[in-house]
Amino acid sequence: MCGIIGYVGPKNVIPVLLDGLKRLEYRGYDSAGIAFLHQGELQISRSVGKIKELENTLWGRDLGGDIGIGHTRWATHGRPSEENAHPHVDCAGEIVLVHNGIIENYVPLKEKLTGEGHRFTSDTDTEVIVHLIEKYLEGDLEEAVRRALREVSGAYAIAAMWKGDPDRIVGAKCSSPLVVGFGEGEFLVASDIPALIGHTRNVLFLEDHEIAVISREGVEVTTLEGDPVHRTVEQIPWSPILVEKGGYKHFMLKEIYEQPRAIRDTILGRYSLEAGEIYLDGMEAVEELLPFVQRLVLVACGTSWHATLVAKFLLESLCRVPVEVDYSSEFRYRDPILNPETLVLAISQSGETLDTLVALREAKTHGCRVVSIVNVVGSSIARESDGVIYTYAGPEIGVASTKAFTAQLTALYLFALYLGRRKGCLDTARVQELLAALLRLPQLAEETLQCDDVVERLSHLFYQRSDFLFLGRGINYPIALEGALKLKEISYIHAEGYPAGEMKHGPIALIDAQMPVVVLAPQDRTHAKILANIQEVKARGGVVIAMGTQGDTDLFSRVDHHVAIPAINPHLAPILLVIPLQLLAYHIAVHKGCDVDQPRNLAKSVTVE
Repeated sequence: MCGIIGYVGPKNVIPVLLDGLKRLEYRGYDSAGIAFLHQGELQISRSVGKIKELENTLWGRDLGGDIGIGHTRWATHGRPSEENAHPHVDCAGEIVLVHNGIIENYVPLKEKLTGEGHRFTSDTDTEVIVHLIEKYLEGDLEEAVRRALREVSGAYAIAAMWKGDPDRIVGAKCSSPLVVGFGEGEFLVASDIPALIGHTRNVLFLEDHEIAVISREGVEVTTLEGDPVHRTVEQIPWSPILVEKGGYKHFMLKEIYEQPRAIRDTILGRYSLEAGEIYLDGMEAVEELLPFVQRLVLVACGTSWHATLVAKFLLESLCRVPVEVDYSSEFRYRDPILNPETLVLAISQSGETLDTLVALREAKTHGCRVVSIVNVVGSSIARESDGVIYTYAGPEIGVASTKAFTAQLTALYLFALYLGRRKGCLDTARVQELLAALLRLPQLAEETLQCDDVVERLSHLFYQRSDFLFLGRGINYPIALEGALKLKEISYIHAEGYPAGEMKHGPIALIDAQMPVVVLAPQDRTHAKILANIQEVKARGGVVIAMGTQGDTDLFSRVDHHVAIPAINPHLAPILLVIPLQLLAYHIAVHKGCDVDQPRNLAKSVTVE
């Protein structure tokens, strides 16, 4: 969840570190710090709050150097404070370290180290690592890191420097992501790709229990036991411009408007309309299994979990196979019933969500094959899956997921067609029909974005309300859940999403003239039922905001406000319906003065349990 950046090269390291930390802000943080060597001396600057506060501590100082590490912290052990901010330092003030993750056995380690005379200055679990390195340092930082990490239990991604070895950074990982970047005469290490792509697109993802030594001469990777690792450097297909705001006020708004492109890129090269066929690279290892799949289990967290709920409708309808949806965080704790005829689908934007990664590993212990849908090439979940379907949304910086969600839904639709074809549930003509609808989707998404002005005006009317209710039916009720989540995430307004048929089983008691009720009501087979639900709301004085199909005068005449989306195949309606809900949450949050891209207490990628 925290951000790590390290750099060795010819440039002034301070701007490199600060820029890298800014590109990692979306991960969530409450304090920040950097450490670097300047004229042979180790310099450390830390501050609570935004990176601007860290920059203020450096303002006016004549500092330089060409090697250093930086960190943005999201508090787990110890409150946000300058003392708890990273980098942490050893007793002698010569070793510095940044860390992402949780050290589960830090209490006994801290007690032992304190008994040996080590002095702790923070409340963090991280500090035990730097003191362990100090304990074992005998002239070789890499070996000291190796010995220290053999004693810790839990999750970690670290970067460490030592004053006595001014040309090297040592990085290591276990269950938290760490990426090495290979530039022109410069080398970097970071917790995520956006921190690197201003310098290089050539990266190496470290595996668990691997150590990377980054120096001016290059990068050496070994296992924790010291065995050399030889792996091909990958090129990330993201350009630096994709992580800039491009004239938009916020990354979230930019990413909402990038959805037609993200959808289009996720579709391209994966179909033949003439043959009525879907082609998914990365599925070769599981393709022979697919005709015999008896059951699907989908695991995910947060917004990705809402995507799996939509997928349940798609897969059961188009593939005639039973589908179970689970929260990743609960999956392994309920002794799931799994067997080799069960295919597990894991969905994660970052590919590093720890709960989902652990759920994947649990499935594999039961002999299941796992297919993942992720946005980051080479991420941990992608590497550990038997098959992988990449979404091509590009980097998503805003914490509240938008384009990654619609790209996931697009990929899940493709997967449903792919699986249905292989199970014999969909013939050529039916796939051609469903593909034709999909190919219209990017243009229809462009048209849907034209509702922005209408939604912005609605936000003026409702941004001061304290509660919202979102209702949907069938395949669209997960979008009601997603709309409520978006509003909660970035505006801090209490909101609930429900299947509309469940309203009379409890939520109807909340409805009054102060309760806006957002109803998803496209023209599909549940349309008559949703109109009846609207009447129930209106009878109790509720204010109805309807999202419906263009030209649906019957619907629009019954409600207080409406937003129209283009007519579309009902299987794809969720992708269009979520767009005005994203915009509604965005504009309400802006009116409330909230930090849209970095909402409080949230992190983009949750890499701790």
